[in-house]
Amino acid sequence: MIKKCLFPAAGYGTRFLPATKATPKEMLPVLTKPLIQYGVEEALEAGLHTMAIVTGRGKRAIEDHFDISFELEHQIFGTNKEHLLTEIRSVIDQCTFSYTRQVEMKGLGHAILTGETLIGNEPFAVILADDLCTNENDGVLKQMIEVYEKYGCSVVAIEEVPMEETNKYGVIAGKLVDNSDDIYRVTDMVEKPDPKDAPTNMAIIGRYILTPDIFDILRETKPGKGGEVQITDALLEQAKQGRVIAYKFKGTRFDCGSIDGFVKATNYFYQNLA
Repeated sequence: MIKKCLFPAAGYGTRFLPATKATPKEMLPVLTKPLIQYGVEEALEAGLHTMAIVTGRGKRAIEDHFDISFELEHQIFGTNKEHLLTEIRSVIDQCTFSYTRQVEMKGLGHAILTGETLIGNEPFAVILADDLCTNENDGVLKQMIEVYEKYGCSVVAIEEVPMEETNKYGVIAGKLVDNSDDIYRVTDMVEKPDPKDAPTNMAIIGRYILTPDIFDILRETKPGKGGEVQITDALLEQAKQGRVIAYKFKGTRFDCGSIDGFVKATNYFYQNLA
């Protein structure tokens, strides 16, 4: 049973400077809700109630967001604005939040390893908040947990991207499982390959379910692409033993780490939810 969801949230968000100079990129709002709250709600929908967040300097706003603001609640109590805090208060009441800091930015793999103290020796989910996912029925993480329960190994969410964009992602190669068009057993993984070197156009997005042995593997993983510890390299070690499943999820994903994706997400949610 997966109980915990890890949120790596220590990055600088340089693509959104100067907006992210003093504001965490995870707190950028799509309509009236910050990106990280969408991720927490996706984890809640999947049945996870323990949120482990890896932060860094200048990220205090994340902790404050998932806390009660007595002054604000007192100020709007009994007014027509009181309902505006109902949603976030419900999230706070349903979840337990814990935090640790990534002192140096050494890549996603290092950020996940930093979260070991919050996760312990158990399987866990990972959500990258700037990949905003939506689906009319089950959320992406809920779909992935069903895959994990069937196969009992690490699971990565994938989607097909244009070949010319493979240098932005970890890319997988794999074999279809049970004649399904959606599930692959991973045979190879490459971090941000040039299009001419990419094994496929199936890219890993910011949703993972990881087994706890990933921490020991990450400890032994040397810096790779960009001089960072890459989670792709660690997952490749599991894949060599047939212990990584790639799942082509149902739904829509917005890359809110880019301005183009952020605008598309804002327009989509405005048209569909506002």
